[in-house]
Amino acid sequence: MLWAIDCAEHVLPYFEGKCDNDDRPRKAIEAGRAWESGELAMSEARKAAFAAHAAARNANDQAAAFAARAAGHAAATAHVAGHAIHAATYAAKAANYAVEPAEAGANAVKERNWQFQHLLNLCDIH
Repeated sequence: MLWAIDCAEHVLPYFEGKCDNDDRPRKAIEAGRAWESGELAMSEARKAAFAAHAAARNANDQAAAFAARAAGHAAATAHVAGHAIHAATYAAKAANYAVEPAEAGANAVKERNWQFQHLLNLCDIH
């Protein structure tokens, strides 16, 4: 859960930079953190996940939409653990679409490398 939330939060600026008046993805990340710490029921985290996905559908920018989907999947990890990998995948897609096409692949690889290193750090593996 922590890794999924961190992956989504890492790319959240791609959403907030384009949709600064929509806090649904941020609220989903907050809900995931609250669920992980035992402060929120799974059903509430799930509602926040659905709201983040709705924000993705409303976004007019691919990077923003993928960042919102990353947040939705991160919060949905409270319901089904398998959503964690989807949070990371959508985060990489957000990074891919956040830059000019010539830089897209390199930016996605950079994001995946960050995700992998962060996972190792969370597991305290070096």
